[in-house]
Amino acid sequence: GTRSTDGEVGEFHSGAVRLAADCGVAVVPVAVLGTREVLPKHGRVRSAPMEVRIGAPRAPDATDAGQLRADVRDLLDRGPARRRTSVVGVRVARLVSGRRGLLVAFLWGLGEALSWPVMAEMTLVFLAAAVPSRVPALASSIVAGSVVGVLLNARLTAAGWWLPAPLTTDRMQAAARADLADGASGVLHQALSGIPVKLYARAAGELGTDPWSLVVWAGLERGLRMAAAGLLVWLVARRLQPWLRRCYGAYLGLTAACFAGVLGLIIAAWA
Repeated sequence: GTRSTDGEVGEFHSGAVRLAADCGVAVVPVAVLGTREVLPKHGRVRSAPMEVRIGAPRAPDATDAGQLRADVRDLLDRGPARRRTSVVGVRVARLVSGRRGLLVAFLWGLGEALSWPVMAEMTLVFLAAAVPSRVPALASSIVAGSVVGVLLNARLTAAGWWLPAPLTTDRMQAAARADLADGASGVLHQALSGIPVKLYARAAGELGTDPWSLVVWAGLERGLRMAAAGLLVWLVARRLQPWLRRCYGAYLGLTAACFAGVLGLIIAAWA
């Protein structure tokens, strides 16, 4: 059949029914929804939900073109094409949209500065991508948690309490001590070194770095780094929103695998 310019289903011809009868097979009504939204007339291809609805088979000797047209109309009248939504994405969006999301971000920043081996920026990559508008708030919470963690780690180290530092190397620790030898401003090297911030916090404790200077410089470094990461996540997430709404679980798996690979390269480089 055909669709008229006003969106109505046009008249069906009898060819499909006669062909099905000649071949001794059933004829199946099918409706395709969403094509106009995906490719508007004189427009460009854009993201929109599409759906194929298949009706009940009909024996060709017991139906005609008019009945098939009615079947297709019935399929279309069941509503517009349904947008596929990732259950994982919905749950992540619900988390980051509330206060619990800010708490998670704070604790992730705190944990990374103490011992947690997954960098704080991955909070934005894993969670904030579900709701790009929440990137600034989550990034601020991460920075706050990270600065608190750096200060706490340094104080614990100075008191003789060495927290575990998994997935780090002796060369990383030596480089962090060298960067901080001339003062707390050396923590700025952390932004591009690939060395976890927890090692700079530990080195600050070993060297007796002034805690308030450490807070200022760590806040500056963590703020700049998180701002850069947040801007990148915001730009990419806004661009990929149609895909993320449908496939957030796959996105998490892909980004986790990429992070694991990059982390392995960093550790190998500092081995």
